[in-house]
Amino acid sequence: EERCEELGLGMQVAHNTSTLETPFTVTVDRLGMGCTTGVSIYDRAQTIRALADPTTKPTDLGRPGHINPLRARSRGVLRRAGHTEATVDMARLAGLYPAGALIEILNEDGTMARMPQLMEVAERFNIKIITIRDLIAYRLRTESLVEEGVEAKLPTEYGPFRIIPFRQKSNGLEHAALIKGNIGERPDEPVLVRVHSSCMTGDIFGSLRCDCGEQLHMAMRMIEKEGRGVVVYLNQEGRGIGLMDKIHAYKLQDEGMDTVEANLHLCHKADERDYGVGAQILSRIGVTKMLLITNNPVKRVGLEAYGLEVVENVPIEVAPNEYNAFYMRTKKERMGHTLTNVE
Repeated sequence: EERCEELGLGMQVAHNTSTLETPFTVTVDRLGMGCTTGVSIYDRAQTIRALADPTTKPTDLGRPGHINPLRARSRGVLRRAGHTEATVDMARLAGLYPAGALIEILNEDGTMARMPQLMEVAERFNIKIITIRDLIAYRLRTESLVEEGVEAKLPTEYGPFRIIPFRQKSNGLEHAALIKGNIGERPDEPVLVRVHSSCMTGDIFGSLRCDCGEQLHMAMRMIEKEGRGVVVYLNQEGRGIGLMDKIHAYKLQDEGMDTVEANLHLCHKADERDYGVGAQILSRIGVTKMLLITNNPVKRVGLEAYGLEVVENVPIEVAPNEYNAFYMRTKKERMGHTLTNVE
């Protein structure tokens, strides 16, 4: 991201609506160095070399062009489990400049090659092959994203828990884990887990605009009944957009937008949450297999991308009310939440 800023490579569109939110910047061509229109193989190769050269200046690149740069997120695959981040992470882990060329391999019929076909290509040409999951597992094993605080007892109206605070090293945000029972004593048995993003309005003030507070308390009751489980409480207000923009989004919803439209209007994705931190907190506690308390399929995918096994989704449905019915319907229809009690 920092290098793209230095080179003046802004995003191709303000609101990325592609399926995988692939982070394309403006297209570019190399200026000079014998390059002409930018179309030839030579011109394209020179452009790619320039993008990976730390001495390249913004004035060395013409815009628009014929090469599509991609902008990797800071923290790499631990922030976004994508090919862009994997490319940069591989270069960095190899001790090289953090840039690389990303190429999709196609089958003879023009479809994108999947792992079985890629394994055949790797064997045929004696090429090493790894997956994004491999990279994530390696980085989670060798790097620490969070600093763990001291553990204390936390009696609650739902029963006694233990609480451990965590500080995120990259930005200082503080998160917490509420733990019930001995998590590590039965490592092969899945643990009941709720990964809950903070919601000041719902969790603290009892807002009726959402179902967050009720879900948190319901999850704590479920874990107390089970006798063993974890609530990871992530400091990611408003699905990661922060309190200021969350309240602004409320205003936009009052004026007719749904929650997704409001986020996009404020130049955010529909969901900005980072599950990498939550995954490492769970790993630090000793969770490897879980029964995930959620209605959100993206949350499951997000955690599984970081090497955790979700054995089963456990639904946590709250009855809609007159204030959050539209919000709940939006979560079901536009965000894919499994909500059987919402029409």
